[in-house]
Amino acid sequence: MNIQEAKKQIKEAISIYLKKDSYGNYRIPIERQRPIFLIGAPGIGKTAIMSQIAKELDIGLVAYSMTHHTRQSALGLPRIVKKNFKGSEYVVSEYTMSEIIAKVYETIDKSGKEEGILFLDEINCVSETLTPSMLQFLQYKVFGSHRVPEGWVVVTAGNPPEYNRSVHEFDIVTLDRLKVMEIEPDYSAWKKYARQQGVHSAIVTYLDIRRDDFYKVSNSADSVSYVTARGWEDLSEAIYMYEESGFAVDEALVSQYICDRHVAGEFITYYDLYRKYDMDYQVRDILDGKEAPETAKRAREAGLDERITLLGLITEALSPRIRKNMEKRDGIRNLQKKLGAIKSAVQENENADVKALLSDMAAEAQDALDKAEAAGGLTIGERNENQYVIAFADEAVKKTELSSAAGQPEKFKAVEEEYMNRVREMESDADTISSQLKNAFAFIKDNLGEGNEMLIFVTELTFDPASARFIAEHGSEEYNEYNKKFMLYERNAELMEQVQRWRHYDAHAGQRDPAGSGEKAAADEEENALRKNAAVETIKLGGTDKNKQN
Repeated sequence: MNIQEAKKQIKEAISIYLKKDSYGNYRIPIERQRPIFLIGAPGIGKTAIMSQIAKELDIGLVAYSMTHHTRQSALGLPRIVKKNFKGSEYVVSEYTMSEIIAKVYETIDKSGKEEGILFLDEINCVSETLTPSMLQFLQYKVFGSHRVPEGWVVVTAGNPPEYNRSVHEFDIVTLDRLKVMEIEPDYSAWKKYARQQGVHSAIVTYLDIRRDDFYKVSNSADSVSYVTARGWEDLSEAIYMYEESGFAVDEALVSQYICDRHVAGEFITYYDLYRKYDMDYQVRDILDGKEAPETAKRAREAGLDERITLLGLITEALSPRIRKNMEKRDGIRNLQKKLGAIKSAVQENENADVKALLSDMAAEAQDALDKAEAAGGLTIGERNENQYVIAFADEAVKKTELSSAAGQPEKFKAVEEEYMNRVREMESDADTISSQLKNAFAFIKDNLGEGNEMLIFVTELTFDPASARFIAEHGSEEYNEYNKKFMLYERNAELMEQVQRWRHYDAHAGQRDPAGSGEKAAADEEENALRKNAAVETIKLGGTDKNKQN
């Protein structure tokens, strides 16, 4: 199965493990709650999905790598204590609490979440001294003399022995106590995640063209080379920071993340071309509806790989701005509720201290941030939303200090005006984005056509959560038109397969098939058949009335 299928299976397993009866008891006894064992090649996202699941189920997460644990750190240390049995005193030994179990209780205290996931990575690499204790743990969830708290589900992970020489293969007795899920690298599944995380479009469009370069691991006696999903995501972050800092993105940088000489060389060649296309096409002029005639002419004459790259550049220019606008909208909505409470307090009591109320508001946001971080499921959006409130409170406190108004109601009006300035700024930015989106659709329609390239663009907007939300809230006649025309699949994997199947790329020449060639004609025929047989139900964004009217 791929990582998205595994996520679904894990989420469902945890959900049933946490179901209770009418008396509050867990319906599946703890010894029957088989720990999940994810086994798959390194860097395909096993750890990443645990944080997503914890967030979606609103439970805690404690993650540990078992490679560094000894018997003492995992089970606790023995100590001598005195106990009385039937009137006689005895000296006995007992274990202190395991570091792992203690961390679970600490997370419960800090996050306030009584249920959660205990995720133990590299479980099949534990030390030989700890191996005998693992069977008891997997069956009864006990380390030493302390049990994992009720409501905490155990999920484990490991790599197959061909990727890790420290692996101890589990015997049948151990495997019979686990829910084993074997995970294979799958680009289509990862691409959806990549769009959600904002992975650099140069990486996504490169992998769209060269899917075989998504994941490669060679671990021979002579050499080791590897390309993983984790490597691509980490490289994305580095590229963003290098571009922002004005540093050159070169093969030396890429090779630190993509540890395969051939793939690293191919990607940096593509990246240089990607940036050249960015300069040649002047994508920001396209979004502003001011593209030069020669730009439109070049787009009409471009080969397939250049067209895909151009679509990536358009997406790269739009997506971060959309994401930032939606983060501001979330922050403003959160702020609106909190400022509404302050306004009510000032209206009820004219002597209410606005500065103190703003400080309390910031403290509440910080507390929510700390609890979410302690629970292990803090998302970037959640962090930004709370930090937006904290930053606003700090700025508003300065406004009240500088205000010459004597009364608290007048001081709050200064705060309210600062809030409205931010609302107007956010709405103005949203209007600009809507205009740019309209221009992007027009450019693609006029110069790339209403076929495969338009399908790719609509698909990218659909699978990017921020873009989908933006369109749902602000509407887009063009998006709705093509969404209906293409009748997009509800199942993401099927849609991505449709997009991919019409693509043909010569890995050696890197050029589009000559017009009229047999392969091109066959691809066109297949694409037309796919279009005719597409699923009849479109993806529903759950938009506003404005969007529904469109």
